[in-house]
Amino acid sequence: MSALAVRRISECFVKPQLPNHWDIAMLSTNYIQKGLLFKKPATTLVDQHHFMENLKHSLSLTLFHFYPLAGRLVTHQTHDPPSYSVSVDCKNSDGARFIYATSDITISDILAPIDVPPILHSFFDHHKAVNHDGHTMPLLSIQVTELVDAVFIGCSMNHVVGDGTSYWNFFNTWSQIFQSQSHALGHEYDVPIHNRWFPKDCAPPINLPFIHHDEIISRYEAPKLRERIFHF
Repeated sequence: MSALAVRRISECFVKPQLPNHWDIAMLSTNYIQKGLLFKKPATTLVDQHHFMENLKHSLSLTLFHFYPLAGRLVTHQTHDPPSYSVSVDCKNSDGARFIYATSDITISDILAPIDVPPILHSFFDHHKAVNHDGHTMPLLSIQVTELVDAVFIGCSMNHVVGDGTSYWNFFNTWSQIFQSQSHALGHEYDVPIHNRWFPKDCAPPINLPFIHHDEIISRYEAPKLRERIFHF
């Protein structure tokens, strides 16, 4: 057995066939869009104006912690020296968008069909938008759609600014602040971490190897698909 050995015939290093910049690729993906459907109380007359004002006020308090969501994307480009970078501008922005809408459909119209009804797409403000559109569109958009017997809250968040965990962290924090109806900012919430992290030996701003966004942004028109709703 001592005479047996492994003979290494050759050795090399293999790189990816094409460079894959995941942070750049996110500029061409769609916004994160999820919604919550609430049944209207049967015995309680909801003051619609008061309800909307409380939602907007609690959203403002939540954005105190999630302030990048109130910004816009901005591209910084210079020619001498050549430079191209994308960042979030939190100063020159109108903030997050809040929409109140109504529809004459019911909960049954949404949940009874086997396939998702196409009208559900209109419950979100940024349907089919890509993240690069955050240069001109809000990075966060809330649409509250009042149905005959329910309220649907649709939230669209730019996927460049946050991931799925950040999305639900924001939604849960907003829910906690709304339910507390407090005007103070000193409560215990799962606030986000805004620590800036960059790879070793890579100082900001990161210069992208492009001169125009058309080189990196692609829009994909999906074929007609059947969507299903599952109940657990």
